[in-house]
Amino acid sequence: MKVPGYETLLVEVGEDRVGTITLNRPEKRNALSSRVVSELREALRELGEDERVGVLVFTGAGERAFAAGADITELREKTMLDALSPAMQALCEEIEGSDKPTIAAVNGYALGGGCELAMACDIRIAAENARFGLPEVSLGILPGAGGTQRLSRLIGKGRALELVMTGRLMDAREALSAGLVSRVVPQEELLSAAGELAAQILSRGPLAVRLARLAVRAGYEADQGTGLLIERLAQAVLFASEDKREGTAAFVEKRPPEFRGR
Repeated sequence: MKVPGYETLLVEVGEDRVGTITLNRPEKRNALSSRVVSELREALRELGEDERVGVLVFTGAGERAFAAGADITELREKTMLDALSPAMQALCEEIEGSDKPTIAAVNGYALGGGCELAMACDIRIAAENARFGLPEVSLGILPGAGGTQRLSRLIGKGRALELVMTGRLMDAREALSAGLVSRVVPQEELLSAAGELAAQILSRGPLAVRLARLAVRAGYEADQGTGLLIERLAQAVLFASEDKREGTAAFVEKRPPEFRGR
């Protein structure tokens, strides 16, 4: 079912509990104008509050681009004050902080802010024609929506420094080898692969998935001892949940579990 009210996006809620947000400016290679960023933040909030949605998928319309970075005509007019309160950085933080698992289904170019948007998601699946890059240095600026931070955490500091300082692009196979994406599929299978992955996540205990995401994300930013403490506390919550009792009972009784998220 399509969600009305968006000019630059296609927002849909499926019967499979997957909410899909499609950047819909293919004639501009889905460039991230201020209007697009504003609507992405609104769609994220709307689907985040929609109980019919269990997983969010981000993708781009057409085959050429997921999102080919910022709208350069707008970027030319940005000032120092704009950089101090960047909407795109806030969007990526909101995606990363979403209560619902997020998947980026990357088709074509994911450059600059497009690459940063994909990196803010939990999981990235790439079509064979996908290309990733942070070419901002060629414009005399740097990746300003989390690219200098998330890329090094995903693929390592040395490789991230090379990509950020040269602005070169990485194809889908290199992105898979580097750990930036978890799967590469033919273009025509991209959305179905994202849907299958979403279905696997949705079949698991929703409270367990939510707390596992929290433990991984929060623990990764802390020392190992703190991460282990977060893990223990999350597990303690799950041990007291109805879902844990249902999951273990279903396993013993050899039947599918009926999780309730509590």
